Amino acid sequence: MDYNDYGTHMAITKPIRNKIQALKKEFDALRKGKESLLIMIDDAEIPEGVYNSNAIENSTLTLKETEKILLEMEVSRNVSLREIYEAKNLAGVINYIRNKIQGMELSKETILLLHQMLIGGIDDSIAGRFRKKGEYVRIGTHIAPAPEHVESLINNALAEYSGNLESYFVDKIAKFHLDFETVHPFCDGNGRIGRVLMNFQLMKLGFPFVIIRDKGKQEYYDAFKKYRESRDKNARTMEKIIGLAVIESLHKRIAYLKGENIITLAGYAKKNKKSATAVSNAARRQNIPAFREKSVWKIGESYKEDG
Repeated sequence: MDYNDYGTHMAITKPIRNKIQALKKEFDALRKGKESLLIMIDDAEIPEGVYNSNAIENSTLTLKETEKILLEMEVSRNVSLREIYEAKNLAGVINYIRNKIQGMELSKETILLLHQMLIGGIDDSIAGRFRKKGEYVRIGTHIAPAPEHVESLINNALAEYSGNLESYFVDKIAKFHLDFETVHPFCDGNGRIGRVLMNFQLMKLGFPFVIIRDKGKQEYYDAFKKYRESRDKNARTMEKIIGLAVIESLHKRIAYLKGENIITLAGYAKKNKKSATAVSNAARRQNIPAFREKSVWKIGESYKEDG
């Protein structure tokens, strides 16, 4: 599949499409024979993915506490049992899709199975099923569609995603995520399942796992607001968020696959006598091959800016 194929109304700009395509090509060439290294990177990233996704949903766990819980270590403060289950269950769902991705399709059955794994043991009365009669949910000021419409709306979103052969893949994934969260099909766990499905879709296309970060929560929420309130269903903010996350994830893996010496971005700026602010802004825009590990920006030491 040519990831540069796109229809006439695509929002991801051509330079970004070209950048993603070039990075994907480099990633595919470098990964041959290094699958064990990629598995290591993915494993190391799971606590970060779990921490961020749960933090967006107002979990009080820190990244360090999330790491300890996933390693079955004692956490120093009194953490609620629910938050411990939420961390462990989400890690289990992420591991499950990583290991089973080849044999799975994006379907209503898959969505319900993943929800069962996420909420099972936390609230079995709502795990693995859509909202039913009388179960309404509100997200901020948005009241999600009535339970009677949930199944058909999810079926429509799935059909649109699989039937849309025109749009660029980032735009398609963004649209599906916006539609899924607008429907809010479950009584609980919608955001976490939605972000798992985003990674499911990316992995199906041969892309690595991405992290939607709690630090960027405001922009992420704004993306839903713009989509729901604009007459033309403006998805551009979500497309940008996902596009940048894909580029960052590829930058990280390429740096490791090349055997780069990884240093902090602050250290890189100092060593190369560059403004820390300018370098950090370039990292956020992904204009340089920087990436985050445990919320700290890093880069391959040998990177040299053009010109």
